Amino acid sequence: MTEQTAIVAGGCFWCTEAVFRDVIGVTAVESGYIGGTVPDPTYRQVCSGSTGHAEAIMVTFDPEVITLPEIFDVFLGTHDPSQLNRQGNDIGTQYRSAIFPLDDDQRAEAEAAIARWNADHPGESAVTTIEGPDTWYPAEDYHQEYWDGEGQRNPYCLAVIPPKLLKLRKSFQDKVKS
Repeated sequence: MTEQTAIVAGGCFWCTEAVFRDVIGVTAVESGYIGGTVPDPTYRQVCSGSTGHAEAIMVTFDPEVITLPEIFDVFLGTHDPSQLNRQGNDIGTQYRSAIFPLDDDQRAEAEAAIARWNADHPGESAVTTIEGPDTWYPAEDYHQEYWDGEGQRNPYCLAVIPPKLLKLRKSFQDKVKS
């Protein structure tokens, strides 16, 4: 098996990570920061909106189980890519919808995925940016696998993550781990 990696940003990384940890073929999900100007940013710095980074996830997956186009479709289908620099109550460039392709093939797949989303949503338009390449900075340890631990006691997560997981199960039934 040759695993592949994709980096996406769709609002709060706790939410995006929780969704992708439930997707078949995904072997690892790491929360982190990308797309900014400050080396080794902290969560507090990124949350201030002053570094230019997005809260993002790095998804490692088996392309024989789930393809990169399917990864991008799940990503676009489980957050609102038509909201500029926000997801719900999370507002700022750190919550932007973005794909950070690792090569030209991923860039082409990202463009195709956004075009598919736009075609499937007449009257709406994805504002998802395609950025990079850029440096990946893993988030602090306490952000990793957040939903599986602290997130279960966090009122914000309890309000926001279950609807995203339901959307995953409804819209991508064949892509959900049993």
